Amino acid sequence: MRVAFVGKGGSGKTTFSALFSRFVARQGRPVVAIDADINQHLALVLGLDRQPEPLGAHLNEIKEFLRGDNPRILSAEEMLKTTPPGRGSRLLGLDGLPYTMETPHGLRLMATGPFSEDDLGVACYHSKIGAAELLLNHLVDGHDEYVVVDMTAGADAFASGLFTRFDLTVLVAEPTRQGVSVFQQYREHAADFGVSLAVVGNKVHTAHDVEFLREHVGDALLTWMEHSAAVRALEQGRPFELDDLEPANSEALAMVLKHLDSQEKDWARFGRQAAEFHLKNARAWGDARTGRDLADQIDPGFVYGRI
Repeated sequence: MRVAFVGKGGSGKTTFSALFSRFVARQGRPVVAIDADINQHLALVLGLDRQPEPLGAHLNEIKEFLRGDNPRILSAEEMLKTTPPGRGSRLLGLDGLPYTMETPHGLRLMATGPFSEDDLGVACYHSKIGAAELLLNHLVDGHDEYVVVDMTAGADAFASGLFTRFDLTVLVAEPTRQGVSVFQQYREHAADFGVSLAVVGNKVHTAHDVEFLREHVGDALLTWMEHSAAVRALEQGRPFELDDLEPANSEALAMVLKHLDSQEKDWARFGRQAAEFHLKNARAWGDARTGRDLADQIDPGFVYGRI
């Protein structure tokens, strides 16, 4: 199952992504966390002193590997970030995801990577996220496996089709007007794509904060995290264990996991949207860049969800 954590910058989505990843891994379930935020902080919050190999630096190798023997894809250079799998493509299970790093908490971490010096002034961050989108397009995961993605802040995730690659999107929102305004953007942008969207309140101090969230996000409010001295210790780099969390905050993590597990794995929708966004990118720029009609890369006989 795949879950994306989104929210306003500073909302706490990276911290929540790390806490949730650790919580799921402690249940004995396989977890891969992906740092897809322009600010690469997930490794730090997970207690690592270095970053995994950046996916963005290995985009060509990833393309070459994933295209496999697919006769519709003549070369890695003709693959876009949206290129869908077809018969002959290499499909991945969770164990097959490349460029991962083991963490002390029983989960693996991947990272899209930061800007390089060559990127400054000439590239957008979606050139890095494209590697993660390709891998998720070719991943076949089940209900007992988890991919947790810390996304870019705000509504920037809608600049690519990546926002449709998840079983659940969780918006982490502080009880402020700025915090809930991102929810309004997400709800509007995602309305036509069947995106399952839930809100987790964060940094909640009082019952009034909860009522504020309910007033502005309604039934989308799944649960909330109370202001936590234990989480502050984690963010400051002091010793932290999941058992240090306040009971209410541990229950909030359990609520998110329960809600994620209740989602239906809709491979048919996944496939339709993969084709839709590939066609959009092909017509907008891909065909002109490659000199080919990249609609031909879509394999109508391919069945999603099977390795």
